[in-house]
Amino acid sequence: MDRRPIGIFDSGLGGLSILAAVRDLLPWESTVYFGDTARYPYGSKNQDVVAEYASEIAGHLVTAHDVKLVVVACNTAAAAALERLSEELPVPVIGVIDAGVRAASIVSGSSRVGVIGTVGTIGSGAYQRAFLKVDPSVELNCQACPGFVELVETGEADTESARVLARILLQPLIDAKVDTLLLGCTHYPFLARAIQDVVGRDVILVSSAEETAFEVHHMLEGGGLSGRDEDLQGDELYITSGSAEDFATFASALLKRPVVNVVHLDFSDLNVQE
Repeated sequence: MDRRPIGIFDSGLGGLSILAAVRDLLPWESTVYFGDTARYPYGSKNQDVVAEYASEIAGHLVTAHDVKLVVVACNTAAAAALERLSEELPVPVIGVIDAGVRAASIVSGSSRVGVIGTVGTIGSGAYQRAFLKVDPSVELNCQACPGFVELVETGEADTESARVLARILLQPLIDAKVDTLLLGCTHYPFLARAIQDVVGRDVILVSSAEETAFEVHHMLEGGGLSGRDEDLQGDELYITSGSAEDFATFASALLKRPVVNVVHLDFSDLNVQE
C-alpha cells in the first residue's frame, strides 16, 4: 500500500473538476492540489512559458510533497509540457487531453465533434492530433473561447454575462451542427449550465474529468501505487500562488463543500521568475 499523495495542478481553479472526480472514485487517496492563481490564465501565454511553469510546479509537488503521480489538470499545460514532464519526473504523469478525446469519440453519433478550449490549447493543435490518432473519421470543429477561464476564476460561471459570451463564441459550433462538445479546458465544466443553455439539450457535453479519474485509478493499480483502504479517508492539501483566502472561498463555491487546509506559496520559494 502506497500512502503517498496524488499531485494535481492547474493554472487556477479549473483543475478542481479533475480533483472532484478523483476523490469521488478514490476517496482513500490523499491529494495535493496546486492552483497557480497568481499567474492565470495560461491560455494566452507563450507555450514555452507555460511549459516552464508546469515544470516548476510539478517538480515542487514531487520534491516537497513526495507525490506518487502527477495529474496535469490543465489542458494548456498538458499541450505545452506533458511530454517534457514525463521525461523529467521520477513518477508517472497523466494529462487530460487523450481521456477527453476517447470519451467524445465514443458518445458522438454523427462524428461531428466540437472542441472548445483556451487560445493556447486550440492553437497548439493537441486536440487535432489526438483525434487523428484515436478516430480519424471525426469531423472536428475547434473553437477558442477567450474569457471563459476568467468567468470561472471570478465566480461568474452561472451568470447572464457567461451566457452572452457563450452565445458569441459558440455560434460557429452551432452552425456546424456538432452533436458532441468536448470541454477542452478543466475550467469549462463549471460553465456547463451556461454552455448547455446556448448549444441546446441535443448536444452532449463531454468533460475529461471522469475519464481522467479512471486513468489515475488504472495507473495506480497497474503500477503498484494504490493506497486502497476503504476504511480510510484521504487527506486534502491545497496550495495556491495567490490569496489562500480567496482560493478557499471560490473553491468551496465550485465544489459545493467547505475547502480548508489551503496554503499560500510565494514563487520566490520555487525560484520561479516571471
